[in-house]
Amino acid sequence: MLLELDHVDKIFGGLHAVKAVELRVEAGEIFGLIGPNGAGKTTIFNVVTGVYRPDRGRVLFDGQDISGWGPARVAAAGIGRTFQNIRLFRSMTAEQNVMVSGHRLHGAGLLATILRTASQAQCERQLRRRAHELLEALGLRAQAGDMAGSLPYGSQRRLEIARALMLAPKLLLLDEPAAGMNSQEARELEAQIRWLRDELKVTVVLVEHNMSVVMSVCERIQVLDHGETIADGPPSAIKAHPRVLAAYLGQEEPVER
Repeated sequence: MLLELDHVDKIFGGLHAVKAVELRVEAGEIFGLIGPNGAGKTTIFNVVTGVYRPDRGRVLFDGQDISGWGPARVAAAGIGRTFQNIRLFRSMTAEQNVMVSGHRLHGAGLLATILRTASQAQCERQLRRRAHELLEALGLRAQAGDMAGSLPYGSQRRLEIARALMLAPKLLLLDEPAAGMNSQEARELEAQIRWLRDELKVTVVLVEHNMSVVMSVCERIQVLDHGETIADGPPSAIKAHPRVLAAYLGQEEPVER
């Protein structure tokens, strides 16, 4: 099991945002986490990535208890993420945004960087090569020299994914990556997510409100409502589940007679 949440709770004052959530993601899965606004999806991402410490329960990654680890340590262990609200360096180029996240791969020390030694130049070339490979994979190679803030919204979303991939994570958490994308961009995103799993061997957990993307690309889906799991299964079962229809799609649950 690559990622496991064991009865995780997160409480903010009087708000029980996540209630005894159990979640299990196998290596190599494309896993969907869905639910209405306020269901606790992003809170779970923040607990997994060390932004929040769970109030109860454990977070296990690749068999290791990472509950309470800080974000930098979680990232170094192999968990990358994007954010619901885009967090790019808007006045830096797309290439620079991706390269800056690869600082841990930079083998040259501070003195070598200051003196611009041959080893520092070689490290920078390697970072640039890796950045361009990721930009090309996500359809952004032509925009490598453009300022991140000038890119269309959908391209900024894909740039965030490229940046998250720079440290070669085992697990990638995508928080609403299709937000702001048109239908064509969303279909391209689906292909890119499959490419991440198939070619880069990255396990993907996807929070997304675009149900077309979720149902197309995810192999298993877990549904939250008011911080609790109400359904878990393949897309075919989720789209017909009465509690999902009631909570997520706003339909009434059938009354048993």
